[in-house]
Amino acid sequence: MEILKTVGLSKTYGTGPQAVEALKSADIVIRQGEFVAVVGPSGSGKSTLLHLLGGLDRPTAGNVYLEGKDIYSLPENDLAVLRRRKFGFIFQFYNLIPVLSAHENIVLPLLLDHKEIDKEYIEDLIGILGLADRIDHLPNMLSGGQQQRVAIGRALANKPSIIFADEPTGNLDTKTGKEVLDLIRISIKKYHQTLVMITHDPQVAASADRMITIEDGKIVGDKAVV
Repeated sequence: MEILKTVGLSKTYGTGPQAVEALKSADIVIRQGEFVAVVGPSGSGKSTLLHLLGGLDRPTAGNVYLEGKDIYSLPENDLAVLRRRKFGFIFQFYNLIPVLSAHENIVLPLLLDHKEIDKEYIEDLIGILGLADRIDHLPNMLSGGQQQRVAIGRALANKPSIIFADEPTGNLDTKTGKEVLDLIRISIKKYHQTLVMITHDPQVAASADRMITIEDGKIVGDKAVV
């Protein structure tokens, strides 16, 4: 079932001779439950695409439809609510709140949205992420891999329909990176979520259901991974 769709999605930064076309008329359809890898050279438009899909930046032209609804037709406040409730974001940098414990960082999106915490779900999530014995620790007491696990927990806390990940293992060593990716895969399979991930790692891309390739702001490839 189709969950996310773009039509003529474009983004230009600047005007006149200095204008940069970061994304050029992208047409994409993403189905529920898919793991889609987005690949391409640095500066090709991957992060721009991810930000537009996730409602973090407004397009210059085109549309993004979530379950048939154009997200950019929403007022800014409603778009912010949609981001909190429907999307989860995992970035290369963990962006944890230093004065909050691992548990507090994970449930923060729920508190900001004034939602009741599903304790059973959160405990299950913490168990999957292997954080049960670190849950009361502050971020500076955790390793890089543990901090990224907390960031993943935060992204999943609100039971999002779609997770957007931008090089989530970029700051981790190979072994820890593989463990984190395995945890993401386990989580999305268990909770029937959709994952759109930017990666430079061919092995990660090869483990996706589909691979979208971007060069110079254009989608030049979109194929199932065999």
